[in-house]
Parts: sequence; C-alpha cells; structure tokens
Amino acid sequence: MRFIRWGLAALSLAAAAAASAQEIKIRFAHSLSPTEPAHLAAEYFAKNVAARTNGRVQITVFPAEQLGPGKDVNEMIRQGANVMNITDPGYLSDFVPDVGVLNGPYLIKTPQEYEKLLASEWFKGIDKKLEAAGFKLIMANGFFGQRHLISDKAVRKPEDMAGMTVRVPPNTMWIETFKAMGARPTTVQWSEVYNALQQNVVQGAEAPLGSLWGSKLQETRKTISLTGHFTAFVMWPINAAFFNKLPKDVQTVLMEEGRKAGAEMTRLTLASQDEYLGKFKAAGVTIVTDTDTAAFQKATASVYTAFPKWTPGLRETVLANLK
Repeated sequence: MRFIRWGLAALSLAAAAAASAQEIKIRFAHSLSPTEPAHLAAEYFAKNVAARTNGRVQITVFPAEQLGPGKDVNEMIRQGANVMNITDPGYLSDFVPDVGVLNGPYLIKTPQEYEKLLASEWFKGIDKKLEAAGFKLIMANGFFGQRHLISDKAVRKPEDMAGMTVRVPPNTMWIETFKAMGARPTTVQWSEVYNALQQNVVQGAEAPLGSLWGSKLQETRKTISLTGHFTAFVMWPINAAFFNKLPKDVQTVLMEEGRKAGAEMTRLTLASQDEYLGKFKAAGVTIVTDTDTAAFQKATASVYTAFPKWTPGLRETVLANLK
C-alpha cells in the first residue's frame, strides 16, 4: 500500500508539473493604431513575458478594435474571457464608479502626481473593489498623454466651442465634460471617428496627440487646440478569477512586467510629444497654444457633481492624496 501511495503521489506531482508547464495564451485587445506608444508598450510587455516564461505565456496583441470596442472587451473580461484590454478609468467606472474620478478634467497634471496617487491607500481600496468586480489590474501606471481638440477652427476659451459637435467615447465623464465646455458631445466609436469627421457627422474630436496622428485625423481637420482637458492614463485589466488560477510564478511575471511596461509607455509618450507636434505642423496643421486653461477649468468644475454614485467628497479625497 505504501508503494501505491508513493506512486499516486508521484503521479499527482507529475500531473501538477505538466499542468503548470502548459502553454498559456492571452489575447490583448485595444482600439488604437499600431504606431502609438500604448501599442508599443503592449508589444514590449508581451515580448518580455514570453522571454521570462521561456515561451510558456504567449500574449497576442490585437489593435484597432479587432476584438471589438473597448466597452465590449471589458464586458468579455468581466465574464471570464482570458483577454486583456487597454482601457481607462472612465470605462472601468461602469463597474466601480469611484475609479472614474481619475478621468476628471484638469485633476491630475503629471505622471509623477499619478504615481503618488497609485501608491495611496485610497487607490489600494479602489484596486480591491475592481478585483471584487472581476478585474485584476496588470498595469495601472501608463501615461496616455494630455488630450487635445482637433477641429476646423481655433478653440482658446469655452465660448469658442459653443454648439460644436465633438466626438466623444460612450462614457459619462467625456459627455459631461464637453457639455460643460459648451459643446454638443456625440458618441462615436474610435474606429469610426475618421469617417465621422470626413462626413461632417462631427466637427471635432479629442484625444492625445499620438492617437490623433495614428488615426490620421489631420487629413480631415487642420487645427489642433492644446486644451489639455484630460491628463489621461490607461489600465490593463484581466479577469480576476482567470488570473488567480494561474501559477504563482506566472502571476508574478505578469505583474512585474506590467509595471515595467507602464513605465515604458510613459517614457514613450513623453518622448514623442514634440515629435508629434512637428509632424502635425509639417502636415499643415495649425497648433493653438494660447488656450485659456483657467477658463476651461472653471467651466468644467461642475462635472464633479454629475456622478451620484460617487462617494461624497471624492474629488477632495483625491486632491488630498496628491499633496
């Protein structure tokens, strides 16, 4: 009987070893072009994870909404698909409302401020709530860039945007922000924004410089106003239950390489800003730099009262953690 028990134990260990050595495949989705820092960071992540796991973990990146719009991909993740996504706090606020404050207008100014916030007890609590909602954040520290407006005229103050139809994603923060600016926000999927501008469905669109260039929007509009209304960061969620079933060493690699990829994305984004401005100017785009930031900040202050599901005093809590 002792030999039988030893044999069974050996078989069990062998089965466990075989299971842990099985190849793990993860699809990584996003809505952006393959030229953007966010995509390059995702490829950097996939390459490093494969190298550290000797090819055991294979991550394939699918840009340009190949797996569907970002909102749909987040729902796939929540339901258990072994998919990652480049998303932002605004979309994740569908599941944990308070995280949406991170997308607020004129709230966070620099990547350094954001890193400080990620280290706070407040964000650790948000992270736990996201995990309870089904999302494990592999990366939360990727700087996406300040978001600016491309349109057919210069916008220096909120009055210049009065009545302008502006493409925004289907997200409450964007809709409320552009209403407060005086515009008429119109929800259009990012993959359709070029056609929406070309066909005058909308008069303007907003995004970081890399996304504006990556989608070739300069072919449809020739003025970029540096409104900087959002200082944007992205997050990479995966299904929490799927993550928790992975071998511990794989979990460690994903988390460590996720943070490194976030730092790489931030580096690439910061390094590319002047380059993108140069490209736009060479393409005949006028860059409006004398925007009245204080006027826009004042106009959008009311946005922070438009979210009844937020914890009372949420904006003040975030600001306190930034001091």
